[in-house]
Amino acid sequence: MAHALSADGWQGERRRAFLAGLSPALAVLLLITLVPAAALLVASFTPLQLTDPSGTFRFDDPLVNYRQLLHDGRFLASIAVQLKLSASSVLLQLAAGLGLALLLNGKSRVLEGARTVFLIPMVLPPIVVALIWKIMYTPDVSPLHRGLEALGWPVRSLIANPDTALWAISLADTWQWFPFTMLMVLASLQMIPDDPIEAATLEGASRWQLFRHIVLPYIRPVLVVCALFRLIDSFKAFPLIYVLTNGGPGSVTEVTNFYGFIQAFNFSYWGYASAIATVMLVGVFLLSWLVGRLG
Repeated sequence: MAHALSADGWQGERRRAFLAGLSPALAVLLLITLVPAAALLVASFTPLQLTDPSGTFRFDDPLVNYRQLLHDGRFLASIAVQLKLSASSVLLQLAAGLGLALLLNGKSRVLEGARTVFLIPMVLPPIVVALIWKIMYTPDVSPLHRGLEALGWPVRSLIANPDTALWAISLADTWQWFPFTMLMVLASLQMIPDDPIEAATLEGASRWQLFRHIVLPYIRPVLVVCALFRLIDSFKAFPLIYVLTNGGPGSVTEVTNFYGFIQAFNFSYWGYASAIATVMLVGVFLLSWLVGRLG
């Protein structure tokens, strides 16, 4: 009996020690995450705007902003633009990251150096990446455009063309973040045991069969995790859009968070912008849940 009481007492002390250790982190998380999220949700139920401070805490019609969103054609169009950008950038990043990971999967100094070089875009600040691609897409100063002109293939500015502006942003986003997928897949590839690959090779399996039946099942969970992380981050491509196109030409690159930015900082409709941000947050959670289920 004494031994049981002693064990129970030890477990209680252990739980209290864990709680004491987690309390500071939980307090910080509450302060920097949950409190702003709650403030955002509360503001979305009000007609808050800087030109009318009296509407800050007016809740006589709390769903007015959400009803307006349903009839806002520009907001609905921004969702379609966001989905196009997210789908194209995530697919390109997965394809580029997987392909390079397969090419760089090996043990040599050359491959190690190549991996380091490919990681450079991921560690650059987003605004620096945006400026790099702004130069690349500006015909007057772009070495890419100069080279194409020298070959007799002049190309218009991709970010000034409504047909290519969104895909140009997707390409820039892919260049910055494909190393994330490459790094994750490389780590997964190097954990695959050699025995099944050697056995399949002795049986005469081709490279494609090795990849499809052995390699892919091992790395599929990692690809799902990469897709999930990159899908969430694709909703934060604000710096690229702000620097490269400012939502244009017209509104062809105006994604949902950029439209919310315009409503908040250009027109001072903070309540309406909060509703946009809340809807976008819910949408990210739903998409993340769906990707997790599919994975």
